[in-house]
Amino acid sequence: MKILITGRNGQLAQALQQRLAGLGQVHVLGREQLDLAEPERIRQVVRELSPDLLVNAAAYTAVDQAENEPALAFAINATAPGVLAEEAARLGVPLLHYSTDYVFDGSKATPYTEDDAPNPLSVYGRSKLAGEQAIHAVGGAHLTLRTSWVYSLHGRNFLLTMQRLLQEKPQLRVVADQIGAPTWAGSLAASTLALIQRWQAGQAGAWGTYHMTAQGQTSWFGFAQAIGEHLKAQGRPCAQLLPIPSSEYPTPAQRPLNSRLNCSRLRQQWQVEQPDWRQALIECLK
Repeated sequence: MKILITGRNGQLAQALQQRLAGLGQVHVLGREQLDLAEPERIRQVVRELSPDLLVNAAAYTAVDQAENEPALAFAINATAPGVLAEEAARLGVPLLHYSTDYVFDGSKATPYTEDDAPNPLSVYGRSKLAGEQAIHAVGGAHLTLRTSWVYSLHGRNFLLTMQRLLQEKPQLRVVADQIGAPTWAGSLAASTLALIQRWQAGQAGAWGTYHMTAQGQTSWFGFAQAIGEHLKAQGRPCAQLLPIPSSEYPTPAQRPLNSRLNCSRLRQQWQVEQPDWRQALIECLK
């Protein structure tokens, strides 16, 4: 099987490259080979490669910067997924695409299901929702996988930032009123492999939009505490952590307070689920 993965330098694409290597020829392309801001280039590359499966792991993820670069965010997060969906449908192959908890406004008291109406608060969230809608409009075999709070040992993410700051500062203030599920890129890649294998075995569930995050929930403060516990266990310095509300840490883009996603539909349809977030963090740090 020939697989095309976008987003070569991203933490998810790197994890996917490792996990999917045994399935056949895995082509992981970065911006140099495949600039998602250029629709015609996307068409050209996909047609030249003619893959059996498309995995879009690339995205414009600078949430705050997107407020000042809406055109670029929408080009990469909205237009490009639609073009990839069109090319996948033309080839008659599936498209796997990753979306985000930021398509919701966070006002719901319980975890969001796939049937809940999106209402993004930021340019980033609106661009990702537009990408979902573009894929849905094309139809065809596709999985749009909404996840949250992705981290790994590569790139720029909360885990690496906290590991550094906790060792540099005597005290650290971290937001405690945003609730979600930190999700390791390695777990996402493992679940993606399981989805592909079920499709290959003729055991695919329904195509469409699904939630795919780690099990359990915590706040950014709770996530930071867990990272700090690991540092302390290694005998490394660790700052004192202070919980604060979002109002004390203003950002250009507004974040949802409730980022919890109900992942039961993915388990029912595809028999795939993530580990608990604490267990996944331990695996990552190993």
